[in-house]
Amino acid sequence: MPDIGGTFMQLMRDGGYVMWVLLAFSIVALAFIIERFIALRRAKINVNEFLAKIRKALIVNHSVRDAIKICEQYRGPVASIMKAGLLKYGLPKEDVEKTIENAALYEMGRLERGLTVLATVANVAPLLGFFGTVSGMINSFDALMERGLSDPGAVAGGISEALITTAAGLAVAIPVQIAYNYFMSRINRFVRDIETAANMLLETYTEMERSGVSVEKLSPDTAASAAAPAGATGGAQAKK
Repeated sequence: MPDIGGTFMQLMRDGGYVMWVLLAFSIVALAFIIERFIALRRAKINVNEFLAKIRKALIVNHSVRDAIKICEQYRGPVASIMKAGLLKYGLPKEDVEKTIENAALYEMGRLERGLTVLATVANVAPLLGFFGTVSGMINSFDALMERGLSDPGAVAGGISEALITTAAGLAVAIPVQIAYNYFMSRINRFVRDIETAANMLLETYTEMERSGVSVEKLSPDTAASAAAPAGATGGAQAKK
């Protein structure tokens, strides 16, 4: 059985202090990757089923309260943004659109949390590896200048440091970049779902107005009480 732990520690020693910096970067990146994976997985819902229920509550049941209750049964940005738009039912279209836009900006901030760290690690890790490469080559030339060709082991030590740090930098950056691209693709899907949901809600409002559907408007007190669980739900989700 190969001694994996011993081999790892030997590589860390041979690579110099840059290896410890890269190790710290990889640990931080791994923590954010796990957190984002769990958060985005929890935020995923069946958007078509959700929107169908909202339309039924508004068009068939003529109840904004029922639609809001449906939003509270789902997690994620789409449900939160729909609830924000429902709470503004009866106001001018411009006000509803502004509310949805503000809610979308807030939810996008939550979805993208931590991605800056991943992008930084993916960009900086190779540079650290190259920095270690330069440092190792400097050490090799210093050893060559002091000892000449009589001690090739001293020269090889610097070259080994240079190659190890280069490989380590790329080994950290490549999976982090893959994870970053994956999360961005997931977020882009959420953006499309948010746009679809917002357009559907506005079109439903217009359809209700044209058909003369009478829906009881929420009073300010009712809207405030309905908005409170949304904030609490959002906080609970953020803690999960």
